[in-house]
Amino acid sequence: MAVKLEFLGTGNAFLPQGRYHSLLLVDESILIDCPPTALASLRRRELSPKHIKSILFTHWHGDHYFGIPFLILERKWISDRSGESDLSIHGPKGCRKRVSQLCETAYPGSMTDRLDSLEWNEEEKGVVGNSPKWQFERFKVEHDEEVDPHGYLLIHESGLQIMHTGDSGPCEAISSRVPQCDVVVIEMGVPDEVDVSMHFKPSTLDELARANPNTKFLVTHTWLDDPRSSKTPILSAELPSLSDNVIQVGDGDGFILDSDGLNPI
Repeated sequence: MAVKLEFLGTGNAFLPQGRYHSLLLVDESILIDCPPTALASLRRRELSPKHIKSILFTHWHGDHYFGIPFLILERKWISDRSGESDLSIHGPKGCRKRVSQLCETAYPGSMTDRLDSLEWNEEEKGVVGNSPKWQFERFKVEHDEEVDPHGYLLIHESGLQIMHTGDSGPCEAISSRVPQCDVVVIEMGVPDEVDVSMHFKPSTLDELARANPNTKFLVTHTWLDDPRSSKTPILSAELPSLSDNVIQVGDGDGFILDSDGLNPI
């Protein structure tokens, strides 16, 4: 059995040239996070929001969840007016409160009925809502504690395993799970000269990849401008040289993962 991974956005909070905010689509129905550019990403992909069955939130920085009011509102008034399409929301404790407060701030009173109809799951592990082929485990990572940072391990019924690190610097929670994964979707939010511990950078990501040569790493949430963009780079469009098992992805890139490995679409 095969798994489809599509990168609808690959940029960090500052929207590098040619990149929307980081957004992963799994099997055309599961989103990891819902950033401000989520609806634009879905429009560009020509995928209706009503086809999204599950959203898994990693943490509460704005570039990872400020798009949820627009997705819910679109489903209510355009793509799912009858309310027949199920949607499950996964996140850390307090997820429902956070998302509901944001939606109320954005459009007071407009989405209460839809929010009440959603399936909310704040458990640390179990079956992904509306996606019975997938099991999940959510785990704490190394990032700003105020935004309750987590990563996800996704286990397909075929046995294939994918990790999404969310926003995180190097930590045992990630490194201990990498060897069991076929693919790790990992952020690279800052260059090496930035002295922070809560993001991966080229040197720390490369070290992790070289220590796990049998795992494929797909790099997203990058500060780098897309070298495929025709526009003038904001910072730099020069991609660093990384281990052979690392792929630095761009918006619109897609992959099929199956028992034969990972292949671009």
